[in-house]
Amino acid sequence: MGILISKLHRGGAYLAVWPKERQLAALFPEYRIVNATRLGIRVMPALIVLCVLMQFQFGDPRFWPGVIASILFLASLPMQGLYWLGQRADTRLPPTLVTWYRRLYEQIATAGIAIAEPVARPCYFQLGETLNVAFKQLDKSFIRDL
Repeated sequence: MGILISKLHRGGAYLAVWPKERQLAALFPEYRIVNATRLGIRVMPALIVLCVLMQFQFGDPRFWPGVIASILFLASLPMQGLYWLGQRADTRLPPTLVTWYRRLYEQIATAGIAIAEPVARPCYFQLGETLNVAFKQLDKSFIRDL
């Protein structure tokens, strides 16, 4: 259970770090997963409350097991997104992205922007942090290099 909770927390951290830039949608699935997870976190509590209230108002007690199953399914959707993001955050970058990550780091460093030292074997979390800094501090031309 502790591993699941740590993955969900890591996914939440990755959700906060990944830049909200549309240019990344064609390159990484994170853009779509992050948007869907954010939407699920905002919308699912309201849908769950609506399911329960509809059952109280119009439902027959025989339908409660189906309502409970629906509630559990709706509650699990944002958690699935957070778990996927947690898994992805700890996945090592492929060699082509490692090279691009290092070049991006060099561009940021030569621009005189303070950034943490690059790691030897970066994961997607470090790429997200670097992309976040790059989108905030550099012009958008660096994305064409990928």
